[in-house]
Amino acid sequence: MNNSQQPALKPVKSILISQPKPPEIPKSPYQDLAEKYKIKIDFRQFIQVRGLAAKDFRKQRINILDYTAVIFTSRNAIDHFFRICEELRIRMPEMTKYFCVTEAIAVYLQKYIQYRKRKVFYGAGKETELFDLLKKHLTEKFIFPCTVNHKDVYTEYLKNNNADFVEAMMYETVAADLTDMKGKIGYDMIVLFTPTGVASLFQNFPDFEQGDLRIGCMGGATLKAMEEQHLRIDVKAPTPESPSIIMAIDNYLAKANKKK
Repeated sequence: MNNSQQPALKPVKSILISQPKPPEIPKSPYQDLAEKYKIKIDFRQFIQVRGLAAKDFRKQRINILDYTAVIFTSRNAIDHFFRICEELRIRMPEMTKYFCVTEAIAVYLQKYIQYRKRKVFYGAGKETELFDLLKKHLTEKFIFPCTVNHKDVYTEYLKNNNADFVEAMMYETVAADLTDMKGKIGYDMIVLFTPTGVASLFQNFPDFEQGDLRIGCMGGATLKAMEEQHLRIDVKAPTPESPSIIMAIDNYLAKANKKK
């Protein structure tokens, strides 16, 4: 069913974020949105992440210490990269450079390394910002921790610029079991963040029809997966107007929930 036609704006009273609930201290931006518009925002992870065993990683014949820079696009990637390092008894050299999509992901590195800004580079969520950072360091040898069956605009950029890099599959994402939701979304809006999350939507709700349900999309790969399913995309990030999904939702609610 093609849902490309935009419906008339209707107020949003409830939103389901298809990710784990973020920490409340400091107060999350989702909580700020809920208070600002007096709406309900719930969280439910649509995917499960499973780490590959070290023995399975070894089959890729990748020597982590051969690489001088690491690219991280998620906290999952950080967790599983350093898990594999620990299992293989690898200690990353102090001069290793780390490239992250956002500052939040970069700061998360403090869980595993002594954080020095001269070695950690990050953008604000826009793909082009990370491209610009990578362009200045194309003489590095990059390792890109990623999921099984990985597809990403960053690897395409590295290929197109003849960079020396390797995709290191360290974990996989699969659809979560949402049977307790009894085949109903039950919200005015749902926000999806990954292609696997899109697949999980249709796996868990085989009779899904979008109708008046507003759908939010984060990221280019997620956008492509949604378009392949002919979903109507009501809220999208990153864009020039909305570099983050929080800002995109805020901009939508400012119009949809505007008092008459």
